[in-house]
Amino acid sequence: MVDALVKLTVFVASDPSFTDQAAVADAASDLMVLAFGDSGRRTRSSVGVAVLPFDGPVEIKAVGEIADTSS
Repeated sequence: MVDALVKLTVFVASDPSFTDQAAVADAASDLMVLAFGDSGRRTRSSVGVAVLPFDGPVEIKAVGEIADTSS
């Protein structure tokens, strides 16, 4: 189970004239908060790209933290 989200990077397939990648990343951040509560509130960045694999519109890279439960 993920205890906290550390960082979120959102890649947005965009036309060169589209400049609202941050709004797309905000929506992804909101989704993480819905999924993880306050543990989902972390830094995020957004990047506009020409194309993504399989012609996807958005790709999200999330880095999470998992507590050590071995002891």
